[in-house]
Amino acid sequence: MNDSNWLALNQKYLSAQLARVRAWLQARVSETSQNAPPETDMEEIARTVEMANARLPARPALDALCGAFQLSAFERDVLLLCAGVELDAEFAALVARTQNDSRNIAPTFSLALALLPDAHWSALTPERPLRYWRLLEIGAHNSLTRAPLRIDERVLNELVGAPHLDERLVSLVEPAPPAHDLVASQRALVERIVRAWSDQAMPVIQLGGADAAGKRAVAAHACAELELRLMTLNAFVLPTDARDLDGFIRLWEREAVLSGSALLLACDDLDAADAARSFAVTRVVETLRGALFVASRERLRNVTRPLMALDVHKPTAREQRALWTQALDAYAKDSNGAVDALAAQFDLSAPTIRAAASEAVANANGGLAHALWDAARTQARPRLDGLAQRIEPVATFDDIVLPAAQIETLRDIARHVRQRHVVYDAWGFRAKSSRGLGISALFTGASGTGKTMAAEVLANDLRLDLQRIDLSQVVSKYIGETEKNLRRVFDAAEEGGAILLFDEADALFGKRSEVKDSHDRYANIEISYLLQRMEQYRGLAILTTNLKEALDAAFLRRIRFVAHFPFPDAAARAEIWRRVFPAQTPTEALDYARLARLNIAGGNIRNIALNAAFLAADAGEPVRMSHLWRAAQSEYAKLNKPMTDTEVRDWRVGVSG
Repeated sequence: MNDSNWLALNQKYLSAQLARVRAWLQARVSETSQNAPPETDMEEIARTVEMANARLPARPALDALCGAFQLSAFERDVLLLCAGVELDAEFAALVARTQNDSRNIAPTFSLALALLPDAHWSALTPERPLRYWRLLEIGAHNSLTRAPLRIDERVLNELVGAPHLDERLVSLVEPAPPAHDLVASQRALVERIVRAWSDQAMPVIQLGGADAAGKRAVAAHACAELELRLMTLNAFVLPTDARDLDGFIRLWEREAVLSGSALLLACDDLDAADAARSFAVTRVVETLRGALFVASRERLRNVTRPLMALDVHKPTAREQRALWTQALDAYAKDSNGAVDALAAQFDLSAPTIRAAASEAVANANGGLAHALWDAARTQARPRLDGLAQRIEPVATFDDIVLPAAQIETLRDIARHVRQRHVVYDAWGFRAKSSRGLGISALFTGASGTGKTMAAEVLANDLRLDLQRIDLSQVVSKYIGETEKNLRRVFDAAEEGGAILLFDEADALFGKRSEVKDSHDRYANIEISYLLQRMEQYRGLAILTTNLKEALDAAFLRRIRFVAHFPFPDAAARAEIWRRVFPAQTPTEALDYARLARLNIAGGNIRNIALNAAFLAADAGEPVRMSHLWRAAQSEYAKLNKPMTDTEVRDWRVGVSG
């Protein structure tokens, strides 16, 4: 429509149509006949209209608009009468003269009924196109027939070939961003949509799943196939007032017809508890005519309109491998087999894979395979603002002191995470059963025995993000809020398979209570939901607790690994003391056997070592037993715990050294 040849010819056609209506006005003013222009003038105008129409490479805007909204000949001429006032100064003067008022340049229905041929009263009714589609604006007056009429600005611009989005919609809807290429599994969804919308009855297309970008891309490609323009609307900006909402729906329906557009209503982050917004969404789905997508995680309920529900998933593991290879192009041969591991660990969209590959190639100084893994982990890093804290893992297996059985359990956990794609996919266990594939571990033991450190060791060994879940933000007294927060945590972490650490998990995973009221019932629903998500989660979920007996037996049945972290004995404490100081820390004459008599856990040992290091640094000395003695006294005071005779025996002797 922006073709300069079409614009020029469309203007000629519109001018010729306006000349026809202007001739009726001139005849009315001059009263040369019975309200009819001279035949010769009308014949000449008709020839001009026909010639302009014949030369147009595409349908003129006026004819397209009249056809789309099914305007009668009289309604078309009323629209032209109002357009002429805006486009031609002579029109305004003629209208004023017909109404015997030089200041009254706005046409009225009364004038149109008296002036134009094929007039019919029904054109004035709210159900007819001029008013239903708001093609005209009706000014204030105590009489409908005498109220001033004005063509809507959006409609006028459409007629002259300069269409733009209605100003009243600019703050609500926006063009969909360019869509990325689709993989085969997503293209199949596009084909289903195109087939469904090829019929006259266009069902609402509900796009489910957690991949918001994928849903937009599928919708955009379907619209491209159907030659539709895709616009998006976030459910959060929908009007909730019924009058405003109906006004929006009418305006959008008109815009969709004028611009050939489809609407994507984005409800992914909509809270079902937001009753007003949920009602607005339902109202839009039920009443809005035309091409409509609804992107939401939950299926729409209480909707009677025909609806097709499709789940949009990330590319399959095989498709992701192909995307990685394609994105790496010539560098694929240098990836040292990293592509299989990347596709197994990370669940990424096509644009994210391309971005990660580009980042890795640009930063591959230490080897492309490592750069690819780090880039993918960064791209997939979950956004859990307020619900979790990302811990940068630095501890290794060499730093943690545990009995051999517990160390072997940690290594088994790492093996399961590292090799799950081989066992589940290549060896067929996923096809055998989809239940219980999530890898979960329970770490039990007293505070300070190394549970959190063990999670850090695993994250470091597997080179994965460690997200410590803030239970104070997750657990809510409000019904349904805890479940919603848990969903946010698992959904956000799914893409990168981050390690989720639920520290002191008994606060969340306690025994299911006997149902005494609605709150107990909802609490048990939340626990069931958590069990389900743990079984489905493609990463590793670690739960820690000081009180194993506080856990529901249903959890223990579904947890794959359980490791008890014992309180360290003297030999273990001596080993912790040997490893607690970094290699760069200057020490002098430390007696690890004497330090091991302090009957405290590893966490307390670390606190004492750190405090002693500050004391030594401030004194300009290496860390000595005297600094550790002072730090130990401070730690015991903090614990409100007295030192026993065994712990202090022989301690003061030589404490300065």
